[in-house]
Amino acid sequence: MTALAAWQNFYVIVGSSAGALIGLQFVVLSLIDDRPTARVDTETGGAFATPTVIHFGTVLVLAGILSAPWQGIATPTVLCGLVGLSGVVYTVLIIRRMRLQTAYQPQFEDWLFHVLLPFASHVTLAVSAYAARSHVYEALFGVGAAALLLLFVGIHNAWDAVTYHVFVKKHGQRESEHRR
Repeated sequence: MTALAAWQNFYVIVGSSAGALIGLQFVVLSLIDDRPTARVDTETGGAFATPTVIHFGTVLVLAGILSAPWQGIATPTVLCGLVGLSGVVYTVLIIRRMRLQTAYQPQFEDWLFHVLLPFASHVTLAVSAYAARSHVYEALFGVGAAALLLLFVGIHNAWDAVTYHVFVKKHGQRESEHRR
């Protein structure tokens, strides 16, 4: 399929990046978790850490779907649409998780990068999949934009989590140690 073949390099780059970042995310989270003063908070992790891995995983799945040797556009279109709709549902779950967790009060930037931008990406993916029936080339740009946005959101969120744990939590732990 020539429409998808033109995107092979894009998805090799984006998919490889997402795969590498998933591995890096696990390494960093493991190092942070190994600190003796680290506190485990599964609600907060489910609201902020897990979605980052899911975003990278979604990009990796999209790269796999769109790099496969399909005979036509129908199957990858349906699969991309399902990924987009699943992402919309998952974003609603993240809203719930962010509201239920009590360890951290989300700021505007958190809502932007954990809810609004991923939601926009998943909606773009679902709409592009539907539009591909009549506008294949334009729809593929929408899918590519959605994948790239999820990749950048994941990078931002991973960096934000690391800096929070290293600078904010570590600083707070030092202050509490000095008070003792």
